[in-house]
Amino acid sequence: MPQSYEDLLKKAYSQITEVSSSHERFSVPPGKVFIEGKTTVLENFAEIADKLNRSPEDLLKFLVGELGTAGKIEGNRAVFNGKFEPGSVNSLLKSYVEDYVICSECGRPDTRLVKDGRIPILRCDACGGHRPVKKRKVRLEPQEEKLTEGAIMDLAILSISKRGDGVARVGKHTIYVAGAKPGETVKVKITKIAGSVAFTERA
Repeated sequence: MPQSYEDLLKKAYSQITEVSSSHERFSVPPGKVFIEGKTTVLENFAEIADKLNRSPEDLLKFLVGELGTAGKIEGNRAVFNGKFEPGSVNSLLKSYVEDYVICSECGRPDTRLVKDGRIPILRCDACGGHRPVKKRKVRLEPQEEKLTEGAIMDLAILSISKRGDGVARVGKHTIYVAGAKPGETVKVKITKIAGSVAFTERA
């Protein structure tokens, strides 16, 4: 029996709904970010790059450029020099998706990066739209380690002062440790902070 116009219309609308829902289901896993020593680790880096259908090398290049630091891929994770807030790294991942993945014409993630000379172009396989990739101008600064009187921490001794004290550095502070030698790592308590100079005692 031939379908009525209403039935055909309902069928058409149902097909449109199915297509648009595929974009709604597109979601990027949040970055699992933590501080490890003097570095920041993005634990699920490979998973994110795979979800975005982008090469790990391209994603790493973007992140190190925005963070203004050096970084490397270690297995499934990425490691960056410096300490960065997890929220800041995830904000950069969101920006990468908006600038390098999502089509501005149809809003779908079915895109690929191509080059027009030196200009990266985002080309959409779903609608055929294309646009140059915009460049961000704001870079994040590493999280500065805060120094407070009474804090207990491990310090790497870098040199010796004229008075014979070991010298370490944390952020903008120069820290003196009596009896310590270059190459040692010592546990100390911060006893006094005067401007950019701090004094300690062994903890």
